[in-house]
Amino acid sequence: MKNVNYRTRPAAVAGMFYAADSEQLSADVTHYLRQAQNHLNISPKAIIAPHAGHIYSAPVAASAYKLLEPEADKIKQVILLGPSHRVAFRGIATPDTDFFETPLGKIKINKRNCEKAETLDFVQPSQLAHAEEHSLEVHLPFLQVLLNDFELTPFVVGDCERDDVAKLLELFWGSDETLFIISTDLSHFHDYATATHRDRLTSNAIESIQPEQISYEDACGRAPLNGLLTLARHHRLNIKLLDLRNSGDTAGDKNRVVGYGAYAVY
Repeated sequence: MKNVNYRTRPAAVAGMFYAADSEQLSADVTHYLRQAQNHLNISPKAIIAPHAGHIYSAPVAASAYKLLEPEADKIKQVILLGPSHRVAFRGIATPDTDFFETPLGKIKINKRNCEKAETLDFVQPSQLAHAEEHSLEVHLPFLQVLLNDFELTPFVVGDCERDDVAKLLELFWGSDETLFIISTDLSHFHDYATATHRDRLTSNAIESIQPEQISYEDACGRAPLNGLLTLARHHRLNIKLLDLRNSGDTAGDKNRVVGYGAYAVY
């Protein structure tokens, strides 16, 4: 019998960005989903959601993930893109592992999708880019609680043009069983009033699908976000705001806040 050595990326921010205990983590995610207000009958092709510590951003992210509850059996593939916080590089990085792990268990990486993406000259595998990146990891517990059986294709996005991100997304766009997730926070470290004003302008640009209006100061994940908006414009999709708040509304003080928005793309 062939001995296969599978490689796993262990959780990097468990116990910091979310609970390290599996029962507590599952209970926390379930609580956020129950608290989320969502009365829309939308089956999203993509969602946009924030990636801070769960006590700060999960109440906002949950409004997007709540839309997936009726889709639990349908979604088999998740394409997840988030910005790089730890490693500076050009292009987009695939993982060099077979599984991602959280306290809730292991998630299988779709290696075929990764290899398909790597046919693009700006996509390459990088264990370093993925090793400590939280912008993808904080979303995984929501997926593990909600979805019944899925594979993950995770991309860390470095310095990259929005047309390149759109080209990558287009590779996987056709299937109804595929969900796209763009991970981004909005403005960082302004006072509450300034952040509220800035994030409203950014949110309007997202809903009206105007990627040219969104800069790095508006959204840390502007590269993957603007790539999705470029593709949404091409495919004539709609984008609906689900929740727009900041850390001053959820779990922090109002002197230096980080903005969070959740959106459905359909």
